[in-house]
Amino acid sequence: VQLKESGGGWVQPGGSLRLSCAALGTAFNSNAMAWFRQAPGKERQFVAAASKTTPNTFLHDFVKGRFVISRISANNMITLQMNNLKPEDTAVYYCAAGSPDTSFYAVREYDYWGQGTQVTVSS
Repeated sequence: VQLKESGGGWVQPGGSLRLSCAALGTAFNSNAMAWFRQAPGKERQFVAAASKTTPNTFLHDFVKGRFVISRISANNMITLQMNNLKPEDTAVYYCAAGSPDTSFYAVREYDYWGQGTQVTVSS
């Protein structure tokens, strides 16, 4: 299984970007797909997740009201619409897939990871 991300780049504060992630491979049967991010010198942190088996989505508090995660199940794809971006959103954003047992928020619950896409918010 390969996760392929796209859509990163540079934007000024208050701007918007849309990230996409496609899961490639016939063996893909993960129950959830998610976005994490990692800034230089910091740990990887949860941003958003979407369940495959339910309509549920999950967002970290620091992006609620600004980011929207959507899942296109037929294509094993997720998107992350990021609005009103702030400099503190600058990070490498990673797509992940897995079948969480206890928490959608934990890095350890995800088996597959993309290469990451850089998002830079600055004036």
